[in-house]
Amino acid sequence: MRTEQLKQEIIQYAKEIGIDKIGFASADVFTELKERLRRQQELQYQSGFEKGSLEERTEPKRLLPEAHSILSIAIAYPSRMKNAPKSTKEERRGIFARASWGIDYHTVLKDRLEKLSAFMQEKMPDTVNKIMVDTGELSDRAVAERAGIGFSGKNTSIITPEYGSFVYLGELITNIPFIPDEPLEDSCGECRKCMDACPTGALVDGGQLNAQRCIAFLTQTKDFLPDEFRTKIGNRVYGCDTCQQVCPRNKGIDFHIHPEFEPEHDVAKPKLKPILNISNREFKEKFGHISGSWRGKKPLQRNALIALGHYKDKTAIADIAEVMNNDPRPVIRGTAAWSLGKIGTEEAYHAIEAAMEKEIDEQVLYEMEKGLAFQKTSAV
Repeated sequence: MRTEQLKQEIIQYAKEIGIDKIGFASADVFTELKERLRRQQELQYQSGFEKGSLEERTEPKRLLPEAHSILSIAIAYPSRMKNAPKSTKEERRGIFARASWGIDYHTVLKDRLEKLSAFMQEKMPDTVNKIMVDTGELSDRAVAERAGIGFSGKNTSIITPEYGSFVYLGELITNIPFIPDEPLEDSCGECRKCMDACPTGALVDGGQLNAQRCIAFLTQTKDFLPDEFRTKIGNRVYGCDTCQQVCPRNKGIDFHIHPEFEPEHDVAKPKLKPILNISNREFKEKFGHISGSWRGKKPLQRNALIALGHYKDKTAIADIAEVMNNDPRPVIRGTAAWSLGKIGTEEAYHAIEAAMEKEIDEQVLYEMEKGLAFQKTSAV
């Protein structure tokens, strides 16, 4: 079968199985990306979640020696939640980023790519493929850009003409020598709204991200959150959408094509207080099917504590104090003390002072002192 005919059949089949966009790229070395990643390493802008060596991340043949082409796919997800629940003074809510709404996109895209791979192998039995979704070595964004899925915006997202940047990306490396598609022209122009709106200044240059300052990354860490970022994350429990929300290319974009990605209200915008004492079993049952659960409950509990402090939620004092007194994890106890200090009532300060008498962990004691320091600041 001629590769051009197969390419057209793949495009048609992709539509039938729920792939919104598909593009074809060469498996040549990503030379420009390699230099950018090397520079990122030098500046210590990496998140630490990256997989593989610099060569594996930019040379497809290291991942599949027979590689000739890469198929890039994009699937759209919603940008707005219908009938979203509201926070109340009694029940404050957090928010998961849109990329964590619905079923874990890794699962959904992997299923689509496996179907695509089986289709190709049925048409050409000698086909050799390798599938990756987000957690693979290759940069999904670089592949999608080369394959003409969209252009790479200053917010480091792929921006498609049809769906804006609200798309999940995945790829399939193959030994079939398809004719590559043409990349799209960069259309950001002089616009820098995403860079100006980033709460932490993580977008240090157009298309370059300092992951160490990115809220989306910071909400996934497990240690104490640096002080300068605690007031920036607001009620975000996982991820951040600011740079996408302000992008002019996303204006009016909201696609509800795939039921799998429809947000569940109490999962995508969960009540904060119940998260503090959620058991492992309860956490898995409620959040285990979404992508935002991959780091476990600890980061989400820490972020929930910070969010309650952000809200100055007086109704949460007893719950937070219980965590501060009884949780075995220093990061959670210490963040609870900080949160009580932010809430700033006499009850909250007394709770910190009482807990200090039995606390022995130095980091937690330091956080308790910071919590009590809010009392002195507010008195000035």
